[in-house]
Amino acid sequence: MLRTLLLMLALTVPAVAQEAPTGGLTDPLVIDRSATGGAPTLEDIMARQEALRVDTDDRETNVVGDGTAPGPGTELGTRGAASDSHLWRGIRYDNADISATNRGPAATTLIQDGGMVWTQFRNDTMKLWGAWFMGGTLLVLALFYLIRGKIKLHGPPTGRTVTRFKAIERFGHWLLAGSFLALAVSGLLVLFGRIAIIPLLGHQAYAPIAVASKWVHNNISWAFMLALVMIFVMWVVHNIPRLEDLRWLMRGGGLFGGGHVPARKFNAGQKIIFWSVVLGGLVLSVTGVSLLFPFELPMYAAIFDVINATGLPQATGYGPLPVALSPQEDMQLAQIIHAVVALGLIAVAFAHMYIGSVGMEGAYDAMGDGEVEERWAMEHHSIWAEEAIAKRDGRAPPQDATPAE
Repeated sequence: MLRTLLLMLALTVPAVAQEAPTGGLTDPLVIDRSATGGAPTLEDIMARQEALRVDTDDRETNVVGDGTAPGPGTELGTRGAASDSHLWRGIRYDNADISATNRGPAATTLIQDGGMVWTQFRNDTMKLWGAWFMGGTLLVLALFYLIRGKIKLHGPPTGRTVTRFKAIERFGHWLLAGSFLALAVSGLLVLFGRIAIIPLLGHQAYAPIAVASKWVHNNISWAFMLALVMIFVMWVVHNIPRLEDLRWLMRGGGLFGGGHVPARKFNAGQKIIFWSVVLGGLVLSVTGVSLLFPFELPMYAAIFDVINATGLPQATGYGPLPVALSPQEDMQLAQIIHAVVALGLIAVAFAHMYIGSVGMEGAYDAMGDGEVEERWAMEHHSIWAEEAIAKRDGRAPPQDATPAE
């Protein structure tokens, strides 16, 4: 499951095959188990110790009752009516005939191999790298502030302001920001509570915190999704990439080459943040809804089937993604993707909050009361500012200006 997740996050990154007799990751090691009646062989055990991919198709179908397992009284067959090894093999690969009084989609899955992989990735890899990533982002921002300081205006204020964001735009922004902050805090409390809070406060003190965090996370999520739709509808037209954005990026928004780079209502850096939030928020919303309604919205088998049809997994050397997933594995993938994307967006939010507060003089005013100093507008968004100022003063806007609203 971990490797499947990594492939989904970076399908175009070539995988490195192990130096093993598998012929590459696309060719699992085929083992002859005829001498053991389908049971594991010494070659199976050695391959498992080397973490090699092993073809288990014959074992998955070698179960009691389907005619493939050796019958009673035959060579390598059972002495009675059934073989426990074949029965448990069928349970492991979720193809045994099992009935349950609970008719839920996950009721008859008794064993699923993905659980341990998910647990280890969530509790070890994701927490470790997530903490380093968020902490590293804060450290980089702190160092940038110490070295660069606050980005100030180059000239004196004019005393005149221009409207940057209307009330409805500010409402959508603060609804998104507030709900995301609540979701981030509650999610981090759940993710890191066992290793960061329980050692300090104990299990009894953490229990109500965990319950409250879960309630907040489940219910505030709807406000986040509503705000995500609002900002997309209001700002998508201003965030379409343009060739002029390359110039902004090449000059680092004015850090290189001296002076500010002409920009429209949103510069290239803001467009990157916008699309990170929109696309990342979409992933969070889809995976979050599937977690809110467990086992009701299975999606990854169908997604993997489409990805396999493109040939990208095979091209990377990984091989086809699994399309036979247990209901639990589908939920585990949703939880991992949800958490990884959330940690990435938290780091993006750190950078956004830095620029909008202590990082740049006058930036907060845009979302504070919606009015920005005319000097600030001309220095940071000159193309948009010329049209907005002309509209404010009742003059005809420049012919090459972008709409101010």
